This record gives sequence, structure tokens and C-alpha cells, in this order.
Amino acid sequence: MAGKPKLYYFNGRGKTELIRWLLAAAGVEFEEEFLETREQYEKLLQDGYLLFQQVPLVEIDRMKMVQTRAILSYIAAKYNLYGKDLKERAMIDMYVEGTMDLNEMIMLYPFSSPEEKEKNFALMIQRATNRYFPVYEKVLKDHGQDFLVGNQLSRADVQVLESILMIEEYEPTALSEFPLLQAFKARISNLPTIKKFLQPGSQRRTEPDDRIVETVNKVLQL
Repeated sequence: MAGKPKLYYFNGRGKTELIRWLLAAAGVEFEEEFLETREQYEKLLQDGYLLFQQVPLVEIDRMKMVQTRAILSYIAAKYNLYGKDLKERAMIDMYVEGTMDLNEMIMLYPFSSPEEKEKNFALMIQRATNRYFPVYEKVLKDHGQDFLVGNQLSRADVQVLESILMIEEYEPTALSEFPLLQAFKARISNLPTIKKFLQPGSQRRTEPDDRIVETVNKVLQL
């Protein structure tokens, strides 16, 4: 019998935080090995596990998977977080890909140079509140359901909630013009598996600090 999924990544959010979120939402326990040295990374390369020389790497169901989107799609399909048919899956993918663009802005922000931080911060908040959040507010209004797609939790709900919470860390009033998203946030946050993941002491990671940024740069030789 396959053991718990195991994630190989840094002790920070980055590309793996969505994977943590999705596993947690599915109620799946997982293990982690944090990359702290260049030697750890090079061993994964030498063992042939990093097909494209990139992390994250996830061991699941006797597979060693790379590429974040492929990993997320597999987990979503495995744990019934990917809609009931092809049409729902297409809608989920559409919302997820839009939010991926926002997540990448959030993920890269701590790595901005001092000269770029102010500009990147303003752009990140502007895009969240003028491009992305209005879309999901309208989806919820038009759809009339508790979830973004269909009538059950999907990876789209999980990912949008994560984006909302990360943006609110930077700008607490970001949802002030979006009452349906405020209700959505409260509703999804109170689902038992997600509520557990949001508690102190869970495997949810915090915003990257200077130490994490330094570790990533050292390990990847950026």
C-alpha cells in the first residue's frame, strides 16, 4: 500500500503551497522534506527525479511527479475536486489558470529587488482588485451556488480562497467591494478540512521572509 504523499520543496510557500492546500482540503496527510542545501537539490537531480531540473517534486501513488500544474490536476482528479464532467472541469481549469497568474505575482513579490518592491506591490493589489476578484464576484452572482463550479468543492474554490488570504495579508481591505467573495471566504474557510489547515501548527506556510529567500537563492544558485 502506498504511503503518505511526500513533498520536496523549500520551507516556504512558493509553488508547493497550492499542493499543500489541495491535499489538506482533501483531508490527506502528507510528509515534507525541506531543501536547505545545494547538495540536497543536486542529489535529486543525480537520481533523475527532477525531469526539468525544477522543484517541487511530489511522491504519490508510487510516482515521482514534477510540474506543479500536473501535480495539482492529479490530486484534484484523485480526490474528487475536479468537477463531475468535462464541462465543469473546463470551467474549473479556466478559473484556476486565471488565479495562477495572480498567485505567481504574489509568489514572486518577496523576491523583488528593493527598487521594484513598491511598484510590484501596487501592481499586485491593483490586479487582484480590478482584474481577478471582480471575475469571481460575478461568477458567484451569476452561478447562485455556494461554490464556483457546480454544487461541490473544487480545486478552483481552494485556489481562490488561498489567493484571497494571501492578498489580504498585504491589503486587509482588498475584499471591501466584494460582498459575495467575503461570504465565499467565510464559507469555504469553515469547511472542516480547510478550517483545520488554517489553524496554527498546520503545514500551511507563512509569507517568505529574508531567510527563505536567501535559502532559495543559495540552493538554486539564482
